[in-house]
Amino acid sequence: MKYLDLAMNAAEALGAEYADIRIQKTFDQVIYLQNLSLKHTSNDVQQGYGIRVFKNGAWGFAHSNVFSDEAVLATVKKAYETAILSAEVNKDKKLRLAPERSYLATYQTPVKIDPFKVPLTEKIDLLMEVNRTMLAYEGIKQARSLLIMHKDEKLFANTLGTKLDLSTQFINPMITAIAVTENDSQSRTFDEGGKAIGWEWILELDLINIAKQTAEEALIKVKADTLGEEQRRTLILDPNHLGLTMHESVGHATELDRVLGWEADYAGVSFATPEKLNNYRYASELVNFVGDNTLEGGLATLGFDDDGVPGQKWYIIKDGILKEYGSTRDTALEIGLDASRGCNRATYYFNQPINRIPNLYMLPGTKPLTPGELIADTEDGVYIQGRGSYSIDHHRINFQFGGDFFWEIKNGKLLRPLKKVIYKSYNPEFWNSCDAICDERFWRPFGVVNCGKGQPPQTARMTHGSAPARFRNIRVGGSQ
Repeated sequence: MKYLDLAMNAAEALGAEYADIRIQKTFDQVIYLQNLSLKHTSNDVQQGYGIRVFKNGAWGFAHSNVFSDEAVLATVKKAYETAILSAEVNKDKKLRLAPERSYLATYQTPVKIDPFKVPLTEKIDLLMEVNRTMLAYEGIKQARSLLIMHKDEKLFANTLGTKLDLSTQFINPMITAIAVTENDSQSRTFDEGGKAIGWEWILELDLINIAKQTAEEALIKVKADTLGEEQRRTLILDPNHLGLTMHESVGHATELDRVLGWEADYAGVSFATPEKLNNYRYASELVNFVGDNTLEGGLATLGFDDDGVPGQKWYIIKDGILKEYGSTRDTALEIGLDASRGCNRATYYFNQPINRIPNLYMLPGTKPLTPGELIADTEDGVYIQGRGSYSIDHHRINFQFGGDFFWEIKNGKLLRPLKKVIYKSYNPEFWNSCDAICDERFWRPFGVVNCGKGQPPQTARMTHGSAPARFRNIRVGGSQ
């Protein structure tokens, strides 16, 4: 497109040390049903371009949705002038960009059936049947279904000579059943967090059978016992639940802008500071965390980030030791890296890219181990499935997490269902208490589509994954 060259030539003529342009068209469709009532549908399309200019060790950013030569040139000029002013404001801190080569490439999310081409009535009919299935159970008083579809079509160019044509998308279904008794109400939710895939995933899931299981487990949960007072107990956590725990306690804690203290006012900084690299025992030696923006179906698998850096795979924690972070071109050199890990992403065209969590997952155990064998080897504990409440401090150390479905374990067996369970720990205690991880047969990925960060806030997406894992001697108890 001519505007790519026009913008980059204009930025160089002004004297930019580096510049890029991201022409982005984003499609969002959301459908929400409650009981047998369609509460919300939306189809939003946003199109425009964002231009970054790097000058005198500072960024300038400007955006527009007017496609004309005059508008593009004016936006370049505004970004350039903003960079000059930013450098004047922050004279003591000059940013540096890690080296990067140029690329001519295309990337497209592998999709067999485009969700945006499936008729809206077909989607609503499916969700209506899902809700009808859950409401058929006596005691289920509310059924909710949410379907989110998102697609980005992006053209990218920079003054290094890179030109990219990227088309990425994801789909995220979520259903909830709420059971009510005379004294209590409890919900059970199916939420895989979304995948970078097409409508074929919805057809494979069999949401009607999932609706039945969700309703049945909500009824079990509302009649379940509470755990009682807090004690040190053993936890077995399923991959879906661990996705949220690792997102908050490892993912955000290893974003390099937080580590450097550049990001603090939205979810805090990080205790995992650079002097800990290669010597800090973050977790037990069984634990390995990998950043992987090449993961099939991963929500952060986008081909390239918004610095024009390709997707990569690397260790963040290896054998329990902190090894690296998720970095961008303007953070990588601060800790002596040779290059960025490609974690700079913006949500919409009018957002400036920021340091984001990559697809981040815990590797499975290397020895054969099934979830059944893990439970059989546990005398006294709690098995937690699904995501619930969470809270973590601004240094990413102390935290508490809830879940969505719980079982008490006694003498190697699931004894009784529970409700209202939470656990509390601090980061090194929790991950160092991991003493068993099931093998690769039981490893599963789960997405996050609502990761909030930045001022003004942006919402990003990424995928986490693990196999069921066991954690010893953690503070676990019932909540109100």
